[in-house]
Amino acid sequence: MTDTLADQRAAISDIVHGAHTALLTTVSEDGHLHARPLAVQDKAFHGTLRFLVQDGSEKVDDIARNPHVNVAIESQGGYLSIAGTATVSKDDSVIDELWSPFAEAWFPEGRSDPSIRLLTVEGESVEYWTQDTGPVGSLVQTLKAAIGKQSQPDTGDHGTLQL
Repeated sequence: MTDTLADQRAAISDIVHGAHTALLTTVSEDGHLHARPLAVQDKAFHGTLRFLVQDGSEKVDDIARNPHVNVAIESQGGYLSIAGTATVSKDDSVIDELWSPFAEAWFPEGRSDPSIRLLTVEGESVEYWTQDTGPVGSLVQTLKAAIGKQSQPDTGDHGTLQL
């Protein structure tokens, strides 16, 4: 287990930093969970994640009905599951801050597209799994566990942090 709160936050931030895509899960109109990929805009985590989305999309409609969401992130540093509350706004200064050539691919009208919105997830809790051993080390640890050399693979830390 990671020792201090600062260590936990650093491990979480490292995972976010290494990620390109997150899965946002919302509750649909019929009450089902619906996950979809979003490009990771923030490269650090301080309790909030921000994404650029299109107004009128299903995810925006889902959040308007029920703001409770989950964001799952994977990178070479490990995995995160962030439970929180989402809001959608049109904060042009933050949209400008997050705008990139990659965002342009999703908004054909470019930065002037009137449908661009800012989706902000305020995290309430984060569950994380770090990978200290890397992909090859994880495979070795898993093989050791599979052949009985150890009880479970020892690939990193796991913890939960309330925000």
